[in-house]
Amino acid sequence: MTAQAEIAAGYASESAAIELGAVLVGGTVEPTAHVRIPLAMVNRHGLVAGATGTGKTKTLQLLAEQLSDNGVPVLMADVKGDLSGLSQQGADSDRTRARAADTGDDWRPASYPVQFLSIGTGGLGVPLRATITSFGPILLSKVLGLNDTQESTLGLIFHWADSRGLPLLDTKDLRSVIQHLTSDEGKEDLKGIGGVSGSTAGVILRALVNLEAQGGDRFFGEPELDPADLMRQRDGKGVVSLLELAELQGNPALFSTFLMWLLAELFETLPEEGDVEKPKLVFFFDEAHLLFSNASKAFLDQITQTVKLIRSKGIGVFFCTQLPTDIPNEVLSQLGARVQHALRAFTPDDQKALARTVKTYPTTPHYDLEKALTSLGIGEAIITVLSEKGAPTPVAWTRLRAPRSLMDTIGNDAIKQASQASDLHGRYSETVDRESAYEQLMRKVAPPQEERAPDAPAQRQEKEEPGLVEKVLGNSAVKSFLRSAGSALAREITRGIFGTSRKRR
Repeated sequence: MTAQAEIAAGYASESAAIELGAVLVGGTVEPTAHVRIPLAMVNRHGLVAGATGTGKTKTLQLLAEQLSDNGVPVLMADVKGDLSGLSQQGADSDRTRARAADTGDDWRPASYPVQFLSIGTGGLGVPLRATITSFGPILLSKVLGLNDTQESTLGLIFHWADSRGLPLLDTKDLRSVIQHLTSDEGKEDLKGIGGVSGSTAGVILRALVNLEAQGGDRFFGEPELDPADLMRQRDGKGVVSLLELAELQGNPALFSTFLMWLLAELFETLPEEGDVEKPKLVFFFDEAHLLFSNASKAFLDQITQTVKLIRSKGIGVFFCTQLPTDIPNEVLSQLGARVQHALRAFTPDDQKALARTVKTYPTTPHYDLEKALTSLGIGEAIITVLSEKGAPTPVAWTRLRAPRSLMDTIGNDAIKQASQASDLHGRYSETVDRESAYEQLMRKVAPPQEERAPDAPAQRQEKEEPGLVEKVLGNSAVKSFLRSAGSALAREITRGIFGTSRKRR
């Protein structure tokens, strides 16, 4: 048995699988020796890593295509619009045909159902938002860069707002609550459960201002994203949701934390599935190092717990980064599939990272991994995944298949046109600014209306005469009912993983 055939035997799959490419040993490619990921193992998560320019984006495109072909929805970032070509058929060329012959692929052009999304308003895609209440204090602390003490204070602020039934929809709502709790009346409200120091409140408020300056204020608000809109099919294919990030390049941490919020939402709302034939949804965490950079131990523990448990809900997660060492060991150990593109070893730090990367792979008699990882060509990767039996497959130097969709951007005008034609556009495009904590607290501290002078014109008296709605709301029985309803609403708000809100539906 040849080395190629021996490696390929470890990737044999009788059920549906993602075809990645063909095995390469000693510079020779064997197109009949296929490397594949069983669909049932995709929710055991994965890693796509490699230096800039080594082909990571095309690998992501290849994975998204085959997941979509199998009816699995996908969510991934598209920082520069490079993945927008998924929506159009690929172009036939000599290079594409040569790659197909190398990898044993019956290549043909194909397009895929894509919905273009943006985090917040101002982008090219359909705007996605989350409320401050739903986001919760832990994830918001990560976005704001707060320390443990400041995070604890923010948790107290959320607790107070929850207990009062005050909706925190956007950043001005949170600002108004913080300002209230540092006032004399607010300090009295917190008596017995702690307090908010002026200096800590000042740090949080300044961080909020910075977030707003970087476009964060366009993200928080309503209508809030329903995660079910990311788990759709069209004509039997899974819909690929592409998040455009041009408006948030000044605060990339908000993007990675937003994805973590989505995972937490799915974790809290989806039923337990156990082992599934294929995942319900696959997340691709691009620039994954941003999620873990300067993260507290408690935050890392929550991420690890989520990654461990989310697979039982049928969700697969792939982290994308330049170096595997960007991912904490506790998370890295949960990633069953590894697609490692070329690494650079120009500096002592690079060489240390390379040596550590080699140790994360099973031993192999067929490759000198340290040499292989610095010798991979564009569109080649060192791969190991989990077989159908859950065991690691042999390490395979793989020449990856070519994507079948367009390997180029379709341009901003086409992206904007497709977004406006989406059925999600009417649901999410217009911002809703209903009454929330800001308005309620402003009304509470507003000075009483001056009494009308006896000789004031009758027209003014008519304007001040309360209408039907005001009369009903002013009724003491109705006020009592509304207070009870508000208290009931507050009791409905509970906090799940990462402190995200869970409202009973």
